[in-house]
Amino acid sequence: MADTQVLLHFDRFVDKFSKAELIDIYRKILLPRLIEEKMLILLRQGRISKWFSGWGQEAISVGVAYAMESDEYLLPMHRNLGLFTTRGIPLHRLFAQFQGKPLGFTNGRDRSFHFGSNEHRIVGMISHLGPQMGIADGIALGNVLKDNKKVVAVFTGDGGASEGDFHESVNVAAVWNLPVIFVIENNQWGLSTPSSEQFRCARFSDKGIGYGIEAETIDGNNILEVIDAVRYWRQKLSQGNGPVLLECITFRMRGHEEASGTKYYPSGIQDEWAKKDPVAQYEHFLLEEGVLTEKLVNEIRSEIKALINSELEVAFSAPNAAFDREKELADVYASFDYKITHPTGNTREMRLLDAITDAMDQAMQRHPNLILMGQDIAEYGGVFKATEGFVHKYGKARVRNTPLCESAIIGAGLGLSINGFKAMVEMQFADFVTEGFTQIVNNLAKIHYRWGQNADVVVRMPTGAGVAAGPFHSQSNESWFAHVPGLKIVYPAFPVDAKGLLLTAFEDPNPVMFFEHKALYRSVSGQVPEGYYTLPFGQANVVSKGKDLTLVTYGFGVHWALEYKKNHPEYSIEIIDLRTLIPLDEETIYQSVKKTGRALVLYEDTYTGAFGAEIAARISEFCFRWLDAPVGRVGSLDTPVPFNSVLEEGFLAKSQMDEAIRRVLEF
Repeated sequence: MADTQVLLHFDRFVDKFSKAELIDIYRKILLPRLIEEKMLILLRQGRISKWFSGWGQEAISVGVAYAMESDEYLLPMHRNLGLFTTRGIPLHRLFAQFQGKPLGFTNGRDRSFHFGSNEHRIVGMISHLGPQMGIADGIALGNVLKDNKKVVAVFTGDGGASEGDFHESVNVAAVWNLPVIFVIENNQWGLSTPSSEQFRCARFSDKGIGYGIEAETIDGNNILEVIDAVRYWRQKLSQGNGPVLLECITFRMRGHEEASGTKYYPSGIQDEWAKKDPVAQYEHFLLEEGVLTEKLVNEIRSEIKALINSELEVAFSAPNAAFDREKELADVYASFDYKITHPTGNTREMRLLDAITDAMDQAMQRHPNLILMGQDIAEYGGVFKATEGFVHKYGKARVRNTPLCESAIIGAGLGLSINGFKAMVEMQFADFVTEGFTQIVNNLAKIHYRWGQNADVVVRMPTGAGVAAGPFHSQSNESWFAHVPGLKIVYPAFPVDAKGLLLTAFEDPNPVMFFEHKALYRSVSGQVPEGYYTLPFGQANVVSKGKDLTLVTYGFGVHWALEYKKNHPEYSIEIIDLRTLIPLDEETIYQSVKKTGRALVLYEDTYTGAFGAEIAARISEFCFRWLDAPVGRVGSLDTPVPFNSVLEEGFLAKSQMDEAIRRVLEF
């Protein structure tokens, strides 16, 4: 009876497909199943290390990829082998990827389906389930801006849909009316946790009304239904009809990954779902309809198996990865042929905030593909008014208010970059970046090293204390990001530097964390060239010469140091303004320390574990023979930032400078 019901279900859609297409679909769905059979053998033989099985779910992967146009982006997860094969990824490269070989897509740096290929319009996942959805929003936004009528399909599971990224990304897509098909593979289990412990709604399509979008639940084991549904929604969304939730009901026949097994499944459940096997049922249907014959089935199977074996031989014979230290380091960032642009024309007095605004204004003119995103940055101009007037000058398409959802918006910035745009994301306060931490440290920072895709995203970070804003609006969190390879960290102290460095950040194709001290926005002014100019990253500035002590600092610390030197003419202090933390100008630091013989590192961040400690360690390691005293460092108190101004003053490193400087000089 189960077979008959499934056959009747196929009957509802068969008239929409030609015989040739039905056979082509059969080849497409059979290929990943036969690859799986081979991979399970290789796993037992120890020739591959891990396998995430999509057995029983092939109709969704194959059906979605088959229904989408070849130049439309797909964002799969780890059970979507059929998507990669349907998109025509060369099997020998896919197999090499599973073995961690350079012939794959990540040079052995990542595993299984954690990769992308712009050639095939695929953006792979990371292990943190959910962030791929924000990226889909960004790619779709790029399609809208290009007006190319293209649609994006992104996958998540019934477990992954519990992540906050799901809500953020669906909500953004709804608010911005983005052409995204959110494909939910409801396979009943999140590893060993059943759906009843993941959500209360009867179906995921019930969630659509909460976002004001359309939603549909379909049989994810019926490949014809999947193709038909995706074609329908693809056409509708391409005409500007917003996102859709497409729930595909299926079942994971094997473990979350092969080693985890399926002992937690209720007895008999796999037998019941085996009756709905998408490959076997589709093959049986085509045989019943006379579209296939047993002879043709055997021929197709033999042909595919021969192809798999042949491609495996290519992968197995390919050379293994060889460690090359210089190449590993070089691939962390996308190459960038920086050419300095010298300032021309007149200068005028600008505050730090004015210089940042001027830089964004000129960058918007120079880069028509630059999109600005952030909370309240459009008509309101941002809480600090950095983008005031921009929406009238450049329009709401390029200056975009966002919902309160840092993760989805940073992910959207990456999606825009993948789709050929530049993106700026403003954190309303640097403290709020924690809501987008995964996107920054696991997606933006690692993506070029993993599979060669750059992240052309600038994250502006209004940061720092001294404005009596309390523990959630005053943190100095640059050290969190300086630890993560793949990010560039910029922290100007003067208006002239802020403008030139921000313009460089917009030219640089890599992710840049651009820190702007809130207390300096309107308190520090200087002459700034009116024209377009850039300043190089990794080039510190000696803002004051001296011979007795090298004081290394950045941001607000530069102004503390200058004030201290002015008030203590008895000390000859050389002050170095780093301007950028990553890349770090070690040469300027070391040359100065070799001259003075003493060093102090000053930073606003809390004392323990800050990036200033790293600088102090490097000075000790590489300048030890020239030192006449231990390297000193002074940071703020190891507490949260207090609200009361008297408490805040005592908290800040500035209050401890005098003692620290005397300790180093008098050693």
